Amino acid sequence: MDTIDWALAQKVGELVAGNPPSLDVQAGGVGALTQSFADRVSSYTGLHLAAELPALEIVDRSSWIAANLGTMRPLLEPLAKKAIKPRRAFGRQAPLTNALNSASGLMLGAQVGALTGVLSQRVLGQYDIELLNPSGKPRLLLVAPNLAQVAQSLEVNREQLISWVAIHEVTHAVQFSGAPWLQAHLGGLMQELIERMQVTVSATDLFKGLVGGDLRDTLERLRRGEVLRLTVGEARWGLVEQLQSTMSLIEGHAEHVMDAVGAEVLPSLSALRQAMNTRRTSRGLPWRVLERFLGIELKMRQYQVGRRFCDLVVEQRGPAALTRAFASANDLPSAAELDHPSLWLTRVDP
Repeated sequence: MDTIDWALAQKVGELVAGNPPSLDVQAGGVGALTQSFADRVSSYTGLHLAAELPALEIVDRSSWIAANLGTMRPLLEPLAKKAIKPRRAFGRQAPLTNALNSASGLMLGAQVGALTGVLSQRVLGQYDIELLNPSGKPRLLLVAPNLAQVAQSLEVNREQLISWVAIHEVTHAVQFSGAPWLQAHLGGLMQELIERMQVTVSATDLFKGLVGGDLRDTLERLRRGEVLRLTVGEARWGLVEQLQSTMSLIEGHAEHVMDAVGAEVLPSLSALRQAMNTRRTSRGLPWRVLERFLGIELKMRQYQVGRRFCDLVVEQRGPAALTRAFASANDLPSAAELDHPSLWLTRVDP
């Protein structure tokens, strides 16, 4: 039996997301070009597309939420079960405890739903892969209403924007196909993190973090958006850093490739990149506060640090050198090497 109320999560997510019009955004010609994009990405990166490319799906926010709740379910359920443990009274589960557990499941469902609802308002595309289920079929998703809104608000060519975002997501498909060990590596790190997590009431964890050390230092960490580190704990933070470093490479590599390949096929690439950078840096105060608290700001840093690493490696040694990062888990750059690509190049390609 599920601990989290996933049906409620979907409903809350849809309520938070809203339902703006898609303005006739369709796969159309872009869908027919995805294989061509994949071939170009493979040629540039040296990564082979061994598996069949998923069909491009144009979805609304509700469908994107449903897809991501499905992906999150095997990740969050084990943590929720640790946090909500049934208690027994005289050999039976106490009725009051059962009621509290049900209420907790509703609360968690509402929280997860609200988070996905918020995220669904900004995401443009996604290569959806189940890290803990190797047999699951990946999906290639583009979020129609968000693409329509961004093209209109930034005054860029809509079809070229859709193609550009498609190249980014196709790059992820090529990464995971060309480096078949990558999914198992990420899934293993995630599984280990879940198994080693000791989940208690998050407010209690946060309070302990506040009073357990120097208050001024703790407040500074909160200001820098390190709520996640406070609640995860130092003993498990190494796993989080490994996940973050790997995701920085994956996202930064896709950012690098979408521009390199886009330059071959998109006349308005320069305008698209300028508009996208503006969008990422011009978020309103409520969004910036929310991103910092939830750790979403970490993903923005993934794009920046990973992109800079890939740009510098290619500038110094060419695209072939960057392919080495996808050769094995041992060849992945560490957090320090991401900040200093020369260290990574000295280690793997002296």
